[in-house]
Amino acid sequence: MSAAGEPSAASTAPEPALAPATPGPPLLRVEDLCVQFPTERGLVHAVDGVSFSLERGRTLGIVGESGSGKTACSLTLIGLTRHMGARVSGRVLLDGRELLGLSERDMRRVRGAEIAMIFQDPLSSMHPLFTVGRQIVEALRAHRDIGRRAARERAVELLELVGIAQARRRVDAYPHELSGGMRQRAMIAMALSNDPKLLIADEPTSALDVTVQAQILDLLARLQRELSMAIVLVTHDLGVVAEMADHVAVFYAGRIVERAPAQELFSHPEHPYTWGLLQSIPTLFGPRERELRPIAGSPPSLIERPSGCHFHPRCPYAQPRHAEVDPWLEPLPGDRDHQVACLLAPQLRRQLSSQPAGGRAAAGAIVSGAGREAGA
Repeated sequence: MSAAGEPSAASTAPEPALAPATPGPPLLRVEDLCVQFPTERGLVHAVDGVSFSLERGRTLGIVGESGSGKTACSLTLIGLTRHMGARVSGRVLLDGRELLGLSERDMRRVRGAEIAMIFQDPLSSMHPLFTVGRQIVEALRAHRDIGRRAARERAVELLELVGIAQARRRVDAYPHELSGGMRQRAMIAMALSNDPKLLIADEPTSALDVTVQAQILDLLARLQRELSMAIVLVTHDLGVVAEMADHVAVFYAGRIVERAPAQELFSHPEHPYTWGLLQSIPTLFGPRERELRPIAGSPPSLIERPSGCHFHPRCPYAQPRHAEVDPWLEPLPGDRDHQVACLLAPQLRRQLSSQPAGGRAAAGAIVSGAGREAGA
């Protein structure tokens, strides 16, 4: 570490895995996960050296712009990128069991039973020619020794569990016959059909209006309490993260650039990219005349990534040597749970984030808004 608080140019060590916040092994541990897709133009580095862990009954929020690697990471956790010709390395352990080395047959036993996923668009994710009930029954019978009649009764119970009115009638409805909110509830019912230990929710509320979004989030929170599930919440909505997540991982260019407990990240954001995300989100609170501050430029190509710090072409605080030095996640002094990959000195970051236009002011408005909406 130099006198200015920056790593040396030779620093290329991989980021450490996040230590569990509670005693005992975590339910999910991801270590140095890399996902690459070969294309005609070159190798797409969709996920590059990502590490994190998640305990039972807790929620990890994964945030970042489109193309930052959020969905590629979540699809890899459930074993779906292997069908896309991806090159995957690293480790993904669920309850101590390595998943990346499983055969497709064994992975099918895990997928839907121990890990389930809520996809972003339930209309395109559900089969249009089969009723909602039939698809839930199929999910049940794929993992349980259960008769068709009993599976149908369980499907009705699941639809009632997620708050669908007249479930016994809706079980015979086709996906296009349901509203967007009801389809999302049916997708959640299907995901919960086999009592998974881990639920991955990829933008579960992005296509819904605000009222239905609040209902879905309340539903997920209630089901998590009742079933003790761990949830990986993939979203671009920082208000949703402020309300739901216990920990947050901020993705940029296939990497985690900041990782911290949710309350700590919103009250003391440390990475300039996190500041940019917070400043670009409109809120109902604060001065009406305050203008949004979009992040300059566009996300980089994951084939030809910038040298050094991948964020330096868009960072207003970048220095010339930031194009040469590639940072990795390091814990803040005195706080190992809060990690950041930034070449700016910690003292300078704290000064910048505390300015009126900095990330802390915007974060306060988002947290306040999420709290008031939850209270309402």
